[in-house]
Amino acid sequence: MMTTSFSTTATRCENKCATMGRRRRKNSSAPIASSSSSSSSSSLVPETLKEMASDPEFQNTSTRLKAFGQKALTREEAKKRRRALENVGVNESFASYIETNKGSALERQLPPSILQVNIGIYCNQACSHCHVESSPLRVEETMSRETRERVEFILEKSEGVTTLDVTGGAPELAPEFRNLVRNARKMKGDALKIIDRCNLTVFYEPGQEDLGAFLKEHDVTVVASLPCYSEANTDKQRGRGVFERSIDALKELNALGYGIEGTGRTLDLMYNPGGAFLPPEQSKLEVAYKSELKEAYGIEFSNLFTLTNMPIKRFADFLHREKKTEEYMKLLVDNFNVSAAENVMCRDVVSIKWDGSLYDCDFNQQLDIGLLGAKAPKTVFDVESVEDIVGLKIASDNHCFGCTAGSGSSCGGAIA
Repeated sequence: MMTTSFSTTATRCENKCATMGRRRRKNSSAPIASSSSSSSSSSLVPETLKEMASDPEFQNTSTRLKAFGQKALTREEAKKRRRALENVGVNESFASYIETNKGSALERQLPPSILQVNIGIYCNQACSHCHVESSPLRVEETMSRETRERVEFILEKSEGVTTLDVTGGAPELAPEFRNLVRNARKMKGDALKIIDRCNLTVFYEPGQEDLGAFLKEHDVTVVASLPCYSEANTDKQRGRGVFERSIDALKELNALGYGIEGTGRTLDLMYNPGGAFLPPEQSKLEVAYKSELKEAYGIEFSNLFTLTNMPIKRFADFLHREKKTEEYMKLLVDNFNVSAAENVMCRDVVSIKWDGSLYDCDFNQQLDIGLLGAKAPKTVFDVESVEDIVGLKIASDNHCFGCTAGSGSSCGGAIA
C-alpha cells in the first residue's frame, strides 16, 4: 500500500534546513553565543507567555476550550479526521485496516518492556506541533508524591520493564522528576535504561543549573528535541530564542561526555517535520544533522530519531486552519506500511499520565483514550505490575495512521 508521495516535500524541507544552516555559517564568523550570554541563560517563560498572548491561534483555542471544554474539542477533532478519511475512501477502523492489510491484531501478547511516564504538562515552551499542548500555563497538572511512589512500586514489581521513559511537558520542571529518577536508578541499577525527554531550553530555567550533572550522575539517556539545524526553522516551530538555548545546552551536554563516542553517555536528537509532510529517511537525515551541527557548532550526538506529526491537538488545529486535514490523512493512508504496524510502540509500552491514569501510548493519553475493556485497569492504583494488562486489546482510533506511515513513527524514531 505504501507509496512515496511524501518524499519530494520532505527532501525539499531537508534541503531548506541545510541551506539555512550553511547561510548562517556564511554570514557569521562565530557560532551562537555561549551559555554565559544573558539571553540564553535566562528563563524562556516570559518570552513564551508573551508570544502566547499575541498569537491569535493560541487565543482562539483558549477561548474555545473555555466555551466547550476539552472533551468536546477532542470529539470534534476526531470527527474531522473521520470525515477526511471517509472522503478518501477509508471507512473502516484503524484496527480493522491493519488486519485487512495482513497485519497482526492490536493486542497485548506480552508484558510491555517500556514504562512511559508523563510526569507533568507544565513546560517553559509552547511549541506549535505539541501533541500534549504543554505551556507555562499548565502549572497544576503535575504528578503527586503519592502517584510517583505508586509508579515506583509498579516498576519494582515489573521484572520485564527495562526502560523508564520520562516525558512531559518539560519533565525536569516537575517537582517529582528527580525523586523518580533517583529512586528508579537506586532500585534497578544498571539493568534499567532511564530516558529524559528534554527540550534543552530547560537547562536555563531557575533551579536547573545542575541539571546536566544530575543526569550524568544517574546515567540518564537524554533524548532532545531539535526539529531543524537552522535557527529560523527551529524558532518558527518552537518559539523565539529556542535554537540559541538549545545549541548552548547541547554544548553543555557534550562537555559532560554526552553524545561523545566512547563515554557511554547517550544523547539522541528528535526531529519532527515543520509542516504537513512525512519525515525524510532517518538514516540520511542523521548524516546531515551530524555534519551540520559538527561543522557549524562543534556539536556531537549519538542518534537521530524522526517522528511523524500526529494529526491531534495543536497540529490538528494547524491542519484545519490550513484546510489540509484531508490531504494529510490521505498522505498517511497512502503511505501505510504494514511492517510499521507490526512494530508500533503501543505493543510494547504502557503510558502513565501525571494523575496516574493508564493508556496504551502517549498519544492516546492526550486524547483520553484509556485501556480497552470494561474490566481494564484505569489507574496505577488498579495494578500491581505491567503483567496485569497482558491479554488486553490495544485501544486505537483514526489518529493512529500517523504511526504506520512511511518508515513508521514512535518515541524511538522510525520502526520499519
